[in-house]
Amino acid sequence: MSESFGAMPEVREMPEPSPGGGEVKIEVQASSMNGFDAKLAAGFLKGGMEHQFPVILGRDFAGIVTEVGPGVSGFMPGEKVFGVVSKPGLGDGSFSEYVVVPEEIGLAPLPAGLDYRAAGVLGLAGVAALASVDAVAPMHGETVLISGATGGVGHYAVQIAAGRGATVIATAEAGPQADLMHEMGAAHTVDHRADLATQVRELAPNGVDSVVHLAGDPAMLADLIVAGGRMSSTLGVDSGQLGNRDLSTSSIEAMPDRIVLDHLATEAASDRLRPSIARTYLLDEVPQAFADFNSSGTVGKLAVEIS
Repeated sequence: MSESFGAMPEVREMPEPSPGGGEVKIEVQASSMNGFDAKLAAGFLKGGMEHQFPVILGRDFAGIVTEVGPGVSGFMPGEKVFGVVSKPGLGDGSFSEYVVVPEEIGLAPLPAGLDYRAAGVLGLAGVAALASVDAVAPMHGETVLISGATGGVGHYAVQIAAGRGATVIATAEAGPQADLMHEMGAAHTVDHRADLATQVRELAPNGVDSVVHLAGDPAMLADLIVAGGRMSSTLGVDSGQLGNRDLSTSSIEAMPDRIVLDHLATEAASDRLRPSIARTYLLDEVPQAFADFNSSGTVGKLAVEIS
């Protein structure tokens, strides 16, 4: 939890929450770190969303329904679920033994074949990855550059784009990172520490059809796209920032509705979408998870085991 804007996360005892009308109480088994959590802890969301201190951090969750509030009809105690904490204000979070969430958004049943740890790293990053790829709508055989491919969102985006028949160019350091990207379906990798533009142009002399922008300089990446191409960005890039380039841009906001969560869970349970978990932390190790997340080099997701 965090006591104030920019305060270091700490672990402490809190009262056990109770569900209100239309809400579901969940005993959390697993969660994960996301960029949203890091921004929230650092105070970067001050003024953008209401903060109800002390703020319990964590968005993703997988666990067991223990209680339902008045008016809940779609879930019952004992049911296994997963999803993303989706409330107007910031206060309740999933880095906790229990979390209360609304029935109507951010909550879905956990299908057979998907365990808590895998589901706990799927929600927010999976939703963002699917929205990012959907926004550029790659056709079979088109070339998609995914910048930030080794991150939590990126490693899902590589798999989703490759699964649609796109030729994926993924940013990754040479060695284990690049090997993992190839395993996940990338046709090529380019090392972002070197001259990225030159490497991409060698692979796609006429330009790539689209870019999924999760990291890096958006203007440089836009220069690598063919005329009339597409760019999606989770970092808030719009056409005004890219000058008069002939391309369409989409700023991505991850919306974890039931349909999207059900689709991601089905893909993961069928092994068509595989989470890469770099490390798993216990609940009392969450402050260290924040420190590790903010350092460079993490590939895939950092999982948090609650129970």
